[in-house]
Amino acid sequence: MAGFALERFDLDRFVRDTLAEDLGDHGDITSAAVIPEDARFEGVMDSRDAIVVAGLPVAEAFFRALDPQVEIERLVEDGSRVAAGTELLRIRGNARAMLTAERSALNTLQHLSGIATLTRSYVDAIAGTGATLLDTRKTIPGLRVLEKYATRMGGATNHRMRLDDAAMIKDNHVAVAGGVAKAVRRAVDVGIERIIVEVDRIDQIEPAIGAGATHLLLDNMDAATLREAVTLVNGRVPTEASGGVTIETIRAKAESGVTYISVGRITQSAPAADIGLDFSAV
Repeated sequence: MAGFALERFDLDRFVRDTLAEDLGDHGDITSAAVIPEDARFEGVMDSRDAIVVAGLPVAEAFFRALDPQVEIERLVEDGSRVAAGTELLRIRGNARAMLTAERSALNTLQHLSGIATLTRSYVDAIAGTGATLLDTRKTIPGLRVLEKYATRMGGATNHRMRLDDAAMIKDNHVAVAGGVAKAVRRAVDVGIERIIVEVDRIDQIEPAIGAGATHLLLDNMDAATLREAVTLVNGRVPTEASGGVTIETIRAKAESGVTYISVGRITQSAPAADIGLDFSAV
């Protein structure tokens, strides 16, 4: 769809595959039986709760795929924070096509808006601290690009889209390699430039930096330990608080002086936004 392009994401293919999953072998037998072929509907999609919107262009693409002549008026833009009762889209087109596309369009919009809404609550919680909220790779397989788009709409920054974006040396890598410094040096030796190292103890910091770490992930540390870690690092590399971060604990962790805070919950546990679509015959 013109005006909506995400790297490594094929919108046409996503819409085609999603509709194929929903249509099955015989299509929307209910609409075909009950709705006259030439009937036309108009509808309004609205938010039932206060949300941050994400995914409207994707939702629109479902309707356009089944009715290329559908008329769509977008009333807000992705990334907008809207109140309950806000109208998001007005649509008018072939009734059968609109009913058939409805569930795929709503499911996608509700899921992505739910992620954006939860993300914005975490962003708001750390406002003014100087810390940046990062997302993670805790995404539904096949939906990573869309879900990370939704976190951006909520105000987060994308972090490691794929395994080849940067080395991420975690505790299991360290255990097999025989220590933090050994693991980091092996990554340096093969020419990897971005080397993120997970440390869960203060005494791992100096070996990691000394071996060539370019980013420290401070895992499952409380706010006091994070402050100690940040002081020890002293700006030599960016620091990232991670692990078990909740909406209740994120502010204190952000105030420790870390550069980033990563939160898996914003994609892993976001509830769907309550968005409805009401049709009427034209």
